[in-house]
Amino acid sequence: MTAQTKPALLGCIADDFTGATDLANMLVRGGMRTVQTIGVPTSNEAPGADALDADALVVALKSRTIPAADAVAQSLAALAWLRAQGCRQFFFKYCSTFDSTDAGNIGPVTDALLNALSAEFAERASFTIACPAFPENGRTIFRGHLFVGDALLDESGMENHPLTPMRDANLVRVLQRQTQSKVRLVRYDQVAQGDAAVRAAFEALRADGVRIAIADAVSDADLHTLGAACADLALITGGSGVALGLPANFRRAGLLGEQTHAAQLPRVEGLSAVLAGSASKATNAQVAAWCATRPAFRIDPLAAARGEDVVAEALEFAQQRFVHAEPVLIYATASPDEVQAVQRELGVNEAGHLVEKTLASIARGLRELGVRKFVVAGGETSGAVVQALDVHMLRIGAQIDPGVPATVTTEAEPLALALKSGNFGTTDFFDKALRHLDGAAQ
Repeated sequence: MTAQTKPALLGCIADDFTGATDLANMLVRGGMRTVQTIGVPTSNEAPGADALDADALVVALKSRTIPAADAVAQSLAALAWLRAQGCRQFFFKYCSTFDSTDAGNIGPVTDALLNALSAEFAERASFTIACPAFPENGRTIFRGHLFVGDALLDESGMENHPLTPMRDANLVRVLQRQTQSKVRLVRYDQVAQGDAAVRAAFEALRADGVRIAIADAVSDADLHTLGAACADLALITGGSGVALGLPANFRRAGLLGEQTHAAQLPRVEGLSAVLAGSASKATNAQVAAWCATRPAFRIDPLAAARGEDVVAEALEFAQQRFVHAEPVLIYATASPDEVQAVQRELGVNEAGHLVEKTLASIARGLRELGVRKFVVAGGETSGAVVQALDVHMLRIGAQIDPGVPATVTTEAEPLALALKSGNFGTTDFFDKALRHLDGAAQ
């Protein structure tokens, strides 16, 4: 960090890669220049001052479904790096559908971060909120219950998630099963009274021994209220939506100016490809929309498990399309029944690992063929792809769809990436994202 480069204001830890870009997108929309790292930077990856010239830093982990102890260790390492960059406040970001199990990882990581911050921040680190609401994408919380559109969480399709099945919509109960900390609720009627009322609710809960409060939010106005009320907290936890109100806090404190070019990215030339590994409803619809008008290559996990060279087959398909500079879609997306059939034969973990490994190998091959613009669907898939492409840092650009920004790597030979959570994006997202990456220098 040089004398001309100011320390970042907000340091963020995300439990998956697309969640990190989702959060970074929200901060850029609020006028914060944002850089995202892929994992915790090591000494030999130490970024230059220009790369770290940002108002917000987001460390993208792949910790959502790993053992809780490992998730805690990785999150604490991220926190230590962010503190070393001079960040004033910290954010732990998880999915807007609260993806977790009774063992964690949201509760254990939140506890560990609060404990680590308590020595320096004292009272500011004795309490935090948990708010995965993202009304723009249909995630709202009412009386502590999470809705996905008009459906309760446990009736939204998330109850069938292969790794984190969500079978209880009451987030107070869900989080309380993961933590020894006392969990309670900040109700919608308290939020509706404004940030002063919410701060009063925080103090009452803290006095009653509560350490984490689920916060109701059914609109963006509620998120702005919660953001203002959280200005003095050392740690905030939630989905990207609650970050909506944070940039204004730094402006009110005189720490952040008006940024009119926070989303500007350099233009990247080269071929384009879409890689889809998510089995979500949204990604299934996006794959179907593509396949209705042009060819695509589908990866068969069982064929890969039998030793068939599906990577070579996928790259041969891509090469044929690249003769005419056409973008390609290569996907492992499948219906829930198809996913369960593969999991029965290969095992849940092995099936997921095999798909990620295959798509990662294909991504490396595509880069060798000249692909410089990648659209990737699925959090786990995005993590595997960026690691395979040896990406260490991203500068965040303009929003493509809610929760999904364009990004460009900071490496000498840049790549343009759109990393999409499985559940996000309109049905025509792939085409929209490719057009956006083609025109990026915006």
